Amino acid sequence: MSVGFVDQAKIYVKAGDGGRGSSSLYRDRSMRLGRPDGGDGGNGSDIVIRADRNLHTLLDLKYNQHFRGAHGAHGEGNNKRGRNGESVIIRVPLGTTITDVKNNCILRDLKFDGEEVIVACGGKGGKGNDKHNRQGSCGEPGEEKELILDLKLLAEVGVVGFPNVGKSTFIANISNAQPKIAAYPFTTKIPILGLVNRKDKTFVVADIPGLIKGSSSGKGLGDRFLRHVERTKILIHMIDMSGFEGRDPLEDYKTINQELKGYAALLSKKIQIIAANKIDLEGAKENLKKFKKTVKKKIYPISALNKDGLEGLLDAVAQKL
Repeated sequence: MSVGFVDQAKIYVKAGDGGRGSSSLYRDRSMRLGRPDGGDGGNGSDIVIRADRNLHTLLDLKYNQHFRGAHGAHGEGNNKRGRNGESVIIRVPLGTTITDVKNNCILRDLKFDGEEVIVACGGKGGKGNDKHNRQGSCGEPGEEKELILDLKLLAEVGVVGFPNVGKSTFIANISNAQPKIAAYPFTTKIPILGLVNRKDKTFVVADIPGLIKGSSSGKGLGDRFLRHVERTKILIHMIDMSGFEGRDPLEDYKTINQELKGYAALLSKKIQIIAANKIDLEGAKENLKKFKKTVKKKIYPISALNKDGLEGLLDAVAQKL
């Protein structure tokens, strides 16, 4: 994976402890015995994780893994309550799932901008002394947890296929994305998001780095890429119909579908639109005829490079959405 894109992180959080309650007695000349007037201690800081639409990676949390909240201030005489600790905010991208390691349970799946969850509560402040309790009590300790943050990109459409089938060229020509494009495999090493405006619809497309046989079991880091397909509603299955690199388009189609199913049965059940790319190259039209004899589905012949057929493909995507 690229050093700039991190989709998993493990962090430790410790909320602030509550402040100690004050033990204080108020006296004046007319009072024979002092009157308890100890203030309560303040609450410790909460640790809060908040989704931020401007973030797209967990890179910062790879290097900054420990978060500690401030303790609540101690109470004082004259019934002065200690100040509460200010919450510590940890910002993460949309699509981040938070898992408590100890209990092995998901605390929250953050999907909306500004959505947040308190992952560790600050300790309650101790009580000041009163007529029943001559001594102020200590504050409670703040919660501490070990958390795993797991990012799965939020996109309505995912583009999948073998390396070098033209996915990056396609997404560059239909959206505002600017992926690296080159004539060699695995040019795209991280998922790329692009925003597409189509008539009265706007949707996000994810360019998933090239998959290969064995991706579902981790070969070529495929399992790291496939996780970003889970949230999509539609898949564009892009195939190099020219067979330019000596591959069989039909075998490529079968292999990718096997890997999707092998990773998660849910992926194989998603709506899938087949894009037969590089139709402008020699041999592509003949291969498409053979392909159609076996695959009895609607197929969209395109040339991502020349922008041929993209309008019809995008119309189909918008309609399905």
